[in-house]
Amino acid sequence: MALWGGMFEGKSSSLFRALNDSLPFDRAMVAEDIEGSIAWSRAIQRAGVIDGPEQQRLEAALRELHVLATTQPELLNKAEDEDVHSWVERELVARVGDLGKKLHTGRSRNDQVATDLRLWTVKAVDALIHQLRAAQRSLLAFAEREHGAGTVVPGYTHLQRGQPVMLGHWAMAYVQMLDRDAERLTQSLGRTAVSPLGSGALAGTAYDVDRAALAGDLGLDGGPSLNSLDAVSDRDFVFETLSCAALCSIHLSRLAEDLILYSSSEFGFVQMDDSVTSGSSLMPQKKNPDAAELLRGKSGRILGNLVGLAATLKGLPLAYNKDLQEDKEGLFDTVQHLSMCLAVLPVCFDGIKVNRDRCNAAADDGVIAATDLADYLVRKGVPFRDAHHISGRLVRRALDLKTSLSAMPIAEMKAIEPRIEQDIYPHLTVRAMLAKRNVIGGTAPAQVAKAIEQAKRRLAM
Repeated sequence: MALWGGMFEGKSSSLFRALNDSLPFDRAMVAEDIEGSIAWSRAIQRAGVIDGPEQQRLEAALRELHVLATTQPELLNKAEDEDVHSWVERELVARVGDLGKKLHTGRSRNDQVATDLRLWTVKAVDALIHQLRAAQRSLLAFAEREHGAGTVVPGYTHLQRGQPVMLGHWAMAYVQMLDRDAERLTQSLGRTAVSPLGSGALAGTAYDVDRAALAGDLGLDGGPSLNSLDAVSDRDFVFETLSCAALCSIHLSRLAEDLILYSSSEFGFVQMDDSVTSGSSLMPQKKNPDAAELLRGKSGRILGNLVGLAATLKGLPLAYNKDLQEDKEGLFDTVQHLSMCLAVLPVCFDGIKVNRDRCNAAADDGVIAATDLADYLVRKGVPFRDAHHISGRLVRRALDLKTSLSAMPIAEMKAIEPRIEQDIYPHLTVRAMLAKRNVIGGTAPAQVAKAIEQAKRRLAM
């Protein structure tokens, strides 16, 4: 029986029920609904609505339900209740009779579902943070390994070779991105862990419920919400979680794009393990970076969930509206797929093989030292803009001669810029170029080693 059917005589149409019923997806919150119901039973017992023995009977029955839902999830899958709250209440009444009908005293499904969703989100975000840290550790281990090997790759802008960087420095860039993602999710927890329970449908419960104690029972350390209208209709915490997840997925997509490029025949920097790649049904020689492509592809799905919720929320009047039923599937979907992406990242990096010779050769392509040549001229007293122009002319001459800047005869150099001397050549080696970038955040080997050690301490490796 529906929880709201007293004034209705006709039956709901089957089409309306298909549109309206949310149990097929909100059953994911059954543990949280039971958790919230136990806390509410304690709250209304303190308020004098039920006595101690009644509360104990309710709590015992609810805990039995939790075990049932955990061990026999097919019962929820087959149930025809409108939503998870209806299922819990029906099963509770079946166990304790009319006492079960007392549990909803002073409570609305509006503050109930808002509470359930906050409890679910707190747990989900906490799990994502742990997975983010594991992903960072895998990147950090890769960075440390390749830094120890002295692997160098070209750094790119506009997908054109710019300056050489340590491969470990490249990996540490993504460690930093994921660090910010973990920080954002951690900060969001404080705004999520607020208790709406006791707000009723929209105006607050009419019973003398200690909402601060109730929030404590729920483990929501942000305390009770401060406005009942806002509390039942607020989905900022869902939007914020989706926003943090979307930005994290963008970072994973960028990392995946690098791996896809680096594993191509044209780059040949890395080879991804068989465990995260696939072959072609037609072309036997193919080894496709499917895991990386799916990391890149999932970001579109996750971004879509964020935009979908924004479109749902933007026109809603206070307070609760049934549109808010659309907040859950996108959230559940995002958490599921971001979790999979974060879980597969360590697998990708544990098995990745680096072609160090190919990397190092690409980082010393003959003209990548152009910026350092300009810096050399600046130290000779040439204004940087002029030095930049001269270096460009020297690059053009090296290309015409089919040689590198480091192998270009001094006479050819002096013909373009007489102030160049024999001492130019030590400045044009890859190791010299790296060593000069010895500033905080730079790619000098000493700075990369320091960054790795700092990250290891943060992540307690």
